[in-house]
Amino acid sequence: MDKKYYVALICAVLVCLIVPVLKLFDGEHLKLKEEFTQTRYNFQKVYGAIQPIPTIIEINKEWVSLGKAVFHSPLLSKDNTVSCASCHLIDYGGDDGFPVSTGIKNRKGSRNSPTVLNAVFNFKQFWDGRANTLEEQMLGPIHNPIEMGTTWPEIITKLKNDAYFASQFSELFKDGITQQNITQVIATFEESLITPGSAIDRFILGDSNALTIQQQRGLHLFKSYGCTTCHQGINIGGNIFQKFGRLQHVPLGLKTDPGRYAITNDPNDNHVFKVPSLRNVAETAPYFHNGEIATLDEAVKIMARSQLGRELTSTEIEDIVALLYSFSGPRVEVD
Repeated sequence: MDKKYYVALICAVLVCLIVPVLKLFDGEHLKLKEEFTQTRYNFQKVYGAIQPIPTIIEINKEWVSLGKAVFHSPLLSKDNTVSCASCHLIDYGGDDGFPVSTGIKNRKGSRNSPTVLNAVFNFKQFWDGRANTLEEQMLGPIHNPIEMGTTWPEIITKLKNDAYFASQFSELFKDGITQQNITQVIATFEESLITPGSAIDRFILGDSNALTIQQQRGLHLFKSYGCTTCHQGINIGGNIFQKFGRLQHVPLGLKTDPGRYAITNDPNDNHVFKVPSLRNVAETAPYFHNGEIATLDEAVKIMARSQLGRELTSTEIEDIVALLYSFSGPRVEVD
């Protein structure tokens, strides 16, 4: 038996071992979020590695509305030129479509902007997983001199001087505009940015016609070749860390970022990243942590080679890419 057989066998075993644990972890993770934010979801469990995106049962619509306004406000940046929405276009995949994002004074970052859609279902935030919650994640761009380059006292002062924000925060919170209240309403808005009802979700929930024949072939490959070892759960990713280039080398341009090693200084974390969600992946090009890869075809080829030790045929790549398009769903509109 050749190396490919053993790799596939190991991946299948890992799925059996990892997925039940992740389901338990995801449940606790989301339960904590619900207790803090009061947003509640209707989770549906199905047999298999991929789980459907839940629907919203209850969410504070007033916080969503105010959070949306703050999310789109450039007052959150030092020179009033950059908002959260500058890097996260919620109607266009939840990212900005560039290899790396641009902050204040046209400064360029070093990593690709991850989608904000369905981010609530990630177990960590950022490519290196340095933030545990959506609220904690906001501290990064706020203080980063390349992104927004400001401070909370500056933000609070500017929002208090804005008639709309001053009145809305006073109406919703006894203590008005505070760091906690700002992050809470933005987080609640982000919790509303979910995309249930994709073709893959309809398929795993029982609609056998939701996927095309080609997409079903892609799903078979996705499972049998071991892609679901890392890309599973509600977000089809986003719930574990993994070393990039696990089995084979990747293009040199993708190896310059040390990943979690920059946070932990643990040699075992060199080139380790949070596995990205594949939800709406067809809308979030370019790909990988530095946005170096322009197409899904090339991204699939690299991942198969580096993570699974496989050289895919052109037909296999086409089938898997067709499947990836089924991971996109309509964004929920909270009135």
